[in-house]
Amino acid sequence: MTTTSIGAASAAAGTTTGRLRGLVAEIRAAVDRGLPPEPTARLVGERLAPHLGAPDLLTPAQCEGDPEHYRQHVLHAEPDGGFSVVAIVWLPGQGTPVHDHVAWCVAGVHQGEEHERRYQLVPDGTSARLLATQDVVNGPGEVAAFAPPGDIHSVRNAGDRTALSLHVYGADITRLGTSVRRLYRLPADR
Repeated sequence: MTTTSIGAASAAAGTTTGRLRGLVAEIRAAVDRGLPPEPTARLVGERLAPHLGAPDLLTPAQCEGDPEHYRQHVLHAEPDGGFSVVAIVWLPGQGTPVHDHVAWCVAGVHQGEEHERRYQLVPDGTSARLLATQDVVNGPGEVAAFAPPGDIHSVRNAGDRTALSLHVYGADITRLGTSVRRLYRLPADR
């Protein structure tokens, strides 16, 4: 089943592994450097990458999907709102609509593959359109880092097995309810 809705984040996913606690501490140290969004996202991506694929990063419950839509497990939300860590489980065929984010974000593939299409917003007379600029297939251990503006994309699992990725957002998505700033329903060109 393919879904095009942005699923709401589930409540914090219970037990935290020692590896995840260590990753959160590394992310906190990177964020606390006070750098602008783009270098912060790159630095967080460097901290995330070595943990991807590690069997002791997530609990089995944090790897559970949902047959109706991709599932988000909130793993951590920093008390000061500085960042959130989310595991997203994508069953085959599940994906997002075209969207951007409220803050910088980093996505790293833990298992499977994520197919991402990146877009640029282009003025078109009195309105605008989307121009697809790049198709990327991210496999296990690969990380993508973005900062608004320029973070318009869609993501999907085009494979035949479950994909799981960790996303770090530069905001507390438990307070906001989502990491998405805007959904784009504009015409898209390739």
